[in-house]
Amino acid sequence: MVLGGFLLALLLLIGGFFLGYSLVKIPPANALALKQSNVYLYADGTEIARDGVVNRENVGLAQISKDAQHAVLAAEDRDFYTESAVDPQAMLRAGWNTVTGKGRQSGSTITQQYVKNYYLGQEQTVTRKVKEFFIAIKLDRNETKDEILQGYLNTSYFGRNAYGIQAAAQAYYGMKATDLDPARAAYLAALVNAPSEYDVVAHPENKSAAVARWNYVLDGMVKQGWLARSERAGLTFPMPKESSVSAGMSGQRGYLVRIIRDYLTGNKILDEEQLAAGGYRITTTLEKSKQDAFVKAVDDQLMARLDPKNRKVDSYVRAGGAAIDPRTGKVVAMYNGVDYVKQYTPNATRRDFQVGSTFKPLVFASAVQNHSETQDGRVINPNTVYDGTNERPVEGWNGSYAPENEDGRSYGDITAREATDQSVNSVYAQMAVDVGPDKVKETAIALGLPATTPDLTPTPSIALGPATASVLDMAQAYATLANHGERGTYTMIEKVIKGGAEVVELPQRTTSQAISREAADTTTAVLQSVVQNGTGTPAQAVGRPAAGKTGTAEEDTAAWFAGYTPDLATVVSVMGQDPVTAAHKPLYGAMGLPRINGSGAPTEIWSQFTRDALEDTPATDFDLQLQNGADETLAPPTDPWQTPDTGGQGDGGTWPPTGGQDTQGQDAGATQGQTGTPTDGTTGATPTTGGTTGGTPTDGTNGGAATGGTTGDTTGGTNGGPTPTTGGTTGDTTGTTTEGTNGDGGTTTGTGGTPAAWQP
Repeated sequence: MVLGGFLLALLLLIGGFFLGYSLVKIPPANALALKQSNVYLYADGTEIARDGVVNRENVGLAQISKDAQHAVLAAEDRDFYTESAVDPQAMLRAGWNTVTGKGRQSGSTITQQYVKNYYLGQEQTVTRKVKEFFIAIKLDRNETKDEILQGYLNTSYFGRNAYGIQAAAQAYYGMKATDLDPARAAYLAALVNAPSEYDVVAHPENKSAAVARWNYVLDGMVKQGWLARSERAGLTFPMPKESSVSAGMSGQRGYLVRIIRDYLTGNKILDEEQLAAGGYRITTTLEKSKQDAFVKAVDDQLMARLDPKNRKVDSYVRAGGAAIDPRTGKVVAMYNGVDYVKQYTPNATRRDFQVGSTFKPLVFASAVQNHSETQDGRVINPNTVYDGTNERPVEGWNGSYAPENEDGRSYGDITAREATDQSVNSVYAQMAVDVGPDKVKETAIALGLPATTPDLTPTPSIALGPATASVLDMAQAYATLANHGERGTYTMIEKVIKGGAEVVELPQRTTSQAISREAADTTTAVLQSVVQNGTGTPAQAVGRPAAGKTGTAEEDTAAWFAGYTPDLATVVSVMGQDPVTAAHKPLYGAMGLPRINGSGAPTEIWSQFTRDALEDTPATDFDLQLQNGADETLAPPTDPWQTPDTGGQGDGGTWPPTGGQDTQGQDAGATQGQTGTPTDGTTGATPTTGGTTGGTPTDGTNGGAATGGTTGDTTGGTNGGPTPTTGGTTGDTTGTTTEGTNGDGGTTTGTGGTPAAWQP
């Protein structure tokens, strides 16, 4: 019975094979003839662009260099000339790997791939695979191996809208296929595997993967005896030229189409083959009015001020920007470059420029999220005092790290809020260690940076922004902060329709609480201070509540501003790149200025764009829920009996000094009790005018004068007098000043308190 069953199955298999072989005919070559355009639309239905013009030139095998032929064989099918048309074992293995979740694999020979490209469509169905199997067998009997290879090389897609190796050689290197050498041929052969991903001009962040594939091809050529090992050793990676595209893709259109295609393939909505076949109507989340506003802002604030004919550095200037609605996660506008025809790389999605100090808020958010403490045990909040001395070695780290502040400036004792205002490197390097660099990295990824972001390494330097996230990546992270810590992966697509009827299913958008609302909102409050008091003050031109952070890459190769209102999160970067060599270049002297930093052109672009983009949206304030104790000043503990070496500030001033004016003269929880303000609140200065006593203090500070008292008097008021002998704890309700003010011999008492460390 077993033998009979086996023989019956074998007969059925053989019968099925011959039945299929007889029924399946070789169809006419119509795949490329039926190719249609894809139409890309703004959210309102206005057309962005359409692709679909076939860039293809058929050539004979004799017009394709041997190196190019061998490179493609080494990449795709090294046993092509000796194997059969199909490889059932490879097909079964690929099918099993696909079913078991090891990734989709084809298991196809070059003959099968040619059949798919030339005779069939790109749909992933069992029917198509069965047809491919039988047509390949028949084709192998009717055509020579050279004819099949020639057909394959003329129909394969190489990216840049190039079909066939002749078009690819022209698109990437400006030469004919017959002139391709081993190095260039190996790169083109590598592209067949992932045309968009391995285009190192469009995606410089993927260069390492492309080079690895290039090396794989060359090693295969050596192994097969097609390339001498000595010649292989002398080859260097051949950078392709910038893309030459049709006028229909000029301006921003080509960039947007390229990014949308990458989004569709990256999220497995459509693959390269399906897009190449065409016929899709793709509605995006981009809003035309906002897109136009972004272009105008860059033109007004940057491009109009460049003079590349008289200043060579101005020819290096590039700009990138991205804007996301924080509530919906929709990408509503992007700026990628002056013109897709002239500058091929999309600047909004490239990942090869450092983000600089725009990363610092992610460190602070991580500190609040993780309830982190300083090395001496103080919970980190906006008013936690740090040592901002230039090149101060970080504490609590195994290695040695002492970062320099911008322009080598030392700040002394400074709060975390003010350190953010002034972008103090020494403070944030220490904060990264206090939090734990690994936790900082986790928070950055949770907020929206890809885990694969280059140079996102868990060391103290992570705080200074060596990571090379894209503008769009940073917009995602800041949009999460703007949305109170709730993250939903950004989206660019509203709907995709095939043939006017078939709707392509889009991934379900999900949201999650990436960090606590308190962590996100407290970070927002700190970033509001940057706009109000710090390096981001030019962003006040937006005319509505805003939060943001400036940033500068190492050697000033890029300047950033990342910011948001409750309605829109936008990141802008101005970058320096040599248009010929593609090398990163410093921007010293650009626009006729000594340097470009984040508070210059990036913030000015951000302000104009955000103002215009939200012109019809009523201004709203941030609805914030702050960290418990966010208003408490937490200074480092010192000897309670030690008198400060430098004079303090008059009663009513702030610590650390913020420019000499304090309108309240009290800590959190105290009642406002004065009408005057000191005219000079800097360390060691004495107020020259004093306020009036506002009544009995209701809240005593840690060992210092009661905080609801006077703003100072005309007799002085420096913290140089006798040290308080007793002190009330913060929050005591009956502390009173028994005589005078600090500096003229008075003491402070409080009920229920315990002696506390002296603080400024």
